[in-house]
Amino acid sequence: MTLERITLAGGCFWCLEAVYEQVRGVHRVESGYSNGAHPSPNYEQVCSGTTGHAEVVRLDFDPAVVSLRELLEVFFTIHDPTTLNRQGADVGTQYRSAIYWHTEAQRALAAELIREANEHHDGRVVTELQPETNYHPAEAYHQHYYARHPEQGYCAFVVAGKVDKFLASFKRLVK
Repeated sequence: MTLERITLAGGCFWCLEAVYEQVRGVHRVESGYSNGAHPSPNYEQVCSGTTGHAEVVRLDFDPAVVSLRELLEVFFTIHDPTTLNRQGADVGTQYRSAIYWHTEAQRALAAELIREANEHHDGRVVTELQPETNYHPAEAYHQHYYARHPEQGYCAFVVAGKVDKFLASFKRLVK
């Protein structure tokens, strides 16, 4: 089995992580920080907006089981790609919409899906498309956060809604 890796930003990493941990063919989901300037950021620094990093999830997936196209279709369904540096009440550059690619083929496919999303959203998509740079894993307490804390307020009211949307829209992809 040969795994591929893609890195996605679409608001709080807890939301993306909770969804992608349920996708068949996704072998590893790691919350982290990417595409900023600080050499070794921590959560508080990223939340301050001064590092330039986005909250991201890094996905290692088996393309023989789930395609990158399917993963990106989920991505464009579970977050709003039309709000600049914002997802709901989460505001700041760390919450931007972005696809950070690892191969030229990923870049080309992501660009195609951004074009498709733009058709659906009347040209308002603000999703950034860049190679992944300066990635750092988030602190251990952020990993698998929703799975460990489903009753926590943000998880119950925000993350759960995104998980429910995924489950309703992508039954064929659920583990």
